Amino acid sequence: MNTIDQFNFKDKKALVRVDFNVPLDSEFNITDDKRMRAALPTITKILNDGGSVILMSHLGRPKGGPEDKYSLKHILGDLSRMLDLEVKFADDCIGEQAVQEARNLEPGQVLLLENLRFYKEEEKGDKEFAGKLAKLGDVYVNDAFGTAHRAHASTAIVAEFFPHAKYFGYLMAEELKNAEKVNHGAEKPFTAIMGGAKVSDKILLIESLLDKVDNLIIGGGMAYTFAKAAGGEIGTSLLEADRMELCLELVKKAKDKGVNLILPLDTVIADKFDNNAQKDTVDTGKIPADWMGLDIGPKTVALFTETIKGSKTLLWNGPMGVFEMANFEQGTRAIADAVVAATQDNGAFSLIGGGDSAAAIAKFGLEEKVSYVSTGGGALLEYMEGKELPGVKAIND
Repeated sequence: MNTIDQFNFKDKKALVRVDFNVPLDSEFNITDDKRMRAALPTITKILNDGGSVILMSHLGRPKGGPEDKYSLKHILGDLSRMLDLEVKFADDCIGEQAVQEARNLEPGQVLLLENLRFYKEEEKGDKEFAGKLAKLGDVYVNDAFGTAHRAHASTAIVAEFFPHAKYFGYLMAEELKNAEKVNHGAEKPFTAIMGGAKVSDKILLIESLLDKVDNLIIGGGMAYTFAKAAGGEIGTSLLEADRMELCLELVKKAKDKGVNLILPLDTVIADKFDNNAQKDTVDTGKIPADWMGLDIGPKTVALFTETIKGSKTLLWNGPMGVFEMANFEQGTRAIADAVVAATQDNGAFSLIGGGDSAAAIAKFGLEEKVSYVSTGGGALLEYMEGKELPGVKAIND
């Protein structure tokens, strides 16, 4: 693996793709800076070598051009404090100002470029746009695992301009190492915990996992489509009616492959989608009309926990319920506690698969008690599905 440890950046300008797509509140305060903190070791290594750093990232989903609310200038102060130096800012990612700022950069200095997605060419993977970015640096470093599954100009195409000077940053290397440990080196028993809203989002991952895991736990919104497919009543719970046949096929495939597919036994229901709604607990497939399932019930928690605690490898992607609401977070919290117990007490390796699972682990303050929390939801899923990630291929080629 081509990592930055193999290169001395003395007197070199490193063009570094980071994932600073952090959430901001209405007053542009960062509400979760984990992705920024994750990039600090790579930036620090380059600076300590005597190099300079040109950072490029996207933020949000701007439509067709610059929008103030998506400007990376809003994170400049936080980034400067994290690095304990004044980070320079170019109000464009290409163009004359960016070129001048990059040219004048001294060893030990950091320049942040404006949002890449202010140019539609970024997401189109435009080679001419990538070439303009490439002119800013001497070496290319990709440390943005969260966007590694996108064939964008800054993640895949720009690497072509650095055939002998392209490297993975520390975060990318760590993400790939941990994903690989689960994908191809999992100690048995291997349990995957799948949650979230839709079966359709996880079909390829589930099918891939059926060739690897001993246990497959299904919870969250997607479990109601399984329940309906089995002939149950699910009230107004989440349903993908066009995926019911697929759910039955997945149940059969699991059985044929000898995988223990574990579905909820009971569910916490509510009369409306509201933290203060009326609550009740019923058996799976017995949800009254006009009620909806919002969390797994206590019998399910006990069943899932027993399997998790007996596992040696754990992959968790997707919450068990609407954990954002305090009255419906208990199931997700219990699974998080079980994963921690397996990790701490049983020596299990636990990989938390980005997105909502990472948010849940963070909410419960358990990030340091599991083996690894991925920063890339979609990228990790595609890697686990066996797909080649454009951002990874670009460095390896």
